Amino acid sequence: MKFMNQLSIVKVGGKIVESLNLLQTFLKDFARISGFKILIHGGGTTATQIAEKLGIESQMVDGRRITDPETLKVVTMVYAGLVNKNIVAQLQAINLDAVGLTGADMNLMFAAKRPVGQVDYGWVGDIREVNAPALKYLLEQNYLPVLAPITHDGKGQLLNTNADTIACEIAKALAYDFNVRLIYCFEKKGVLHDEKDENSVIPNLNKEQFLQYKEDGIIHAGMIPKLDNAFGAIAAGVKEVIITRASDIHSGNGTYIK
Repeated sequence: MKFMNQLSIVKVGGKIVESLNLLQTFLKDFARISGFKILIHGGGTTATQIAEKLGIESQMVDGRRITDPETLKVVTMVYAGLVNKNIVAQLQAINLDAVGLTGADMNLMFAAKRPVGQVDYGWVGDIREVNAPALKYLLEQNYLPVLAPITHDGKGQLLNTNADTIACEIAKALAYDFNVRLIYCFEKKGVLHDEKDENSVIPNLNKEQFLQYKEDGIIHAGMIPKLDNAFGAIAAGVKEVIITRASDIHSGNGTYIK
């Protein structure tokens, strides 16, 4: 029987997790979301900064990080350690009983190393399976999972994994048991018709419109994989996907994908 409790899965990254003031403001807004909640975070800017201090060069291809063995050490320390535990501590400070986890903990997210194609991304993982029963158990025990973008391959190897994709795959895995709403929070007000005009938000977007906007070059670059994830989630039973500015999660503003 379908367990119809509301579940909001929120992915946050960018400047919000890098600034303590922005993070605290966001988490207070996040705490006001009713029903069950899961938070997935990034932290790439901090990882780049710490890698630089350690003398490790960050290599990016089309906005995606090349994860060589030394970089994997840095992103694991930063994502699963510094950023994750800081978020957990801030949530505890506002009386939300958060638990910070990676994909290796409780075997939550099993992934496979991305095959080498035109680009060798190194130790980057593509998710193969999400442990939905374990996440459901944590939620039903009133814990708030806070997930870092680190997965594992089941053979002892940690893998760097895109946080947007993690949010999508978790939403899909839990769509049978919960009424799932997936929210992608970032610096923009939503998906923009004109990237130079902050107010040109596309309020509603369906698959046909997305394909047309992509063909016309209105939607491009990093927004394409985010929207591919969004429509994949809808196809798998997620009720609603919202792409919005972090400060607008209660305003009703942003781009709604159904």
